Amino acid sequence: MNFPRLLVLAIAMAFVLPADAGGKKNKDAIIAFHMETDPGDNHTMIFTQFVAGKERVFRRMPEVGTKDIESFNPFPSQDGEGFGIVFKVKTAAKHRLAAVTANSSGRWFIARINGRIVDGVIVDQQINDGELVVWKGVSLAEVNELDQRFPRFGAKKPRG
Repeated sequence: MNFPRLLVLAIAMAFVLPADAGGKKNKDAIIAFHMETDPGDNHTMIFTQFVAGKERVFRRMPEVGTKDIESFNPFPSQDGEGFGIVFKVKTAAKHRLAAVTANSSGRWFIARINGRIVDGVIVDQQINDGELVVWKGVSLAEVNELDQRFPRFGAKKPRG
């Protein structure tokens, strides 16, 4: 194979690889809440993240994920930059969340949207109501993505 053919193949692959199956762009927001864990846990099951000026260790598998969300409600963040969101989780996730937070007092719980850490809180009590709050860091575009997938509080269907 000569050089021009390789160049044409490389250019063609540059346009083919980003394409999604069926030609549809994935517009679904990915949500994940991760609990801080012990540094001695299995290294393949954890990741490190700087939170509050310190490197901390979190479980790779989220405690609550996209499939667990029932509805949401955005609100303007107190810092005036972007939004916060209250997420209501499904019943099974509500029980799982209560169990994991019962023994996690003093640990960090971080929220990720589309792979980006948007906020984190220190667990100070068990979460029994099935509601998770992200206080800041969510963009209008991310709120619009969530509207495509989940209903707002009190609605039966997503707005999308």
